[in-house]
Amino acid sequence: MKNQNILVSVVMPCLNEEETLGTCIEKAQRTLDALDIQGEVVIADNGSTDNSVRIAEQLGARVVHQHIRGYGAAYLAGFASAQGQYIIMGDSDDTYDFTDLERFITPLQDGYDFVIGSRFKGTILPGAMPWANQYIGNPILSGMLRLLFGTSM
Repeated sequence: MKNQNILVSVVMPCLNEEETLGTCIEKAQRTLDALDIQGEVVIADNGSTDNSVRIAEQLGARVVHQHIRGYGAAYLAGFASAQGQYIIMGDSDDTYDFTDLERFITPLQDGYDFVIGSRFKGTILPGAMPWANQYIGNPILSGMLRLLFGTSM
């Protein structure tokens, strides 16, 4: 059930991300505060055995446990429990910039149904994406979607 007071839910899947999770949560929370937006951070834990859950709870994020393994299953659990009018998703490995939420929130508030970011507009750090995805899979998929929906980057 949606909470009418929460505008944005930032959903992050998590599996043993204790090294970066706190940074991601804090960035999202600080950004929502700076934008004066009522929001929440939802961590969709997928069976972490490290301190990820404890870190998330200590920072005030809401943790949802998804025992069905898999990235997609974790996201679906997070989406199902999100209480905000808008959902922003991003990994908890600090490869997404949660200080840049305004670029997603503003178009949504302006009436857009869907807003998507691109890692190809900036720098892809070494190890952040497998080479096949970086040079083959994502560019082809992105190109097909732009063609089908008449959009540009």
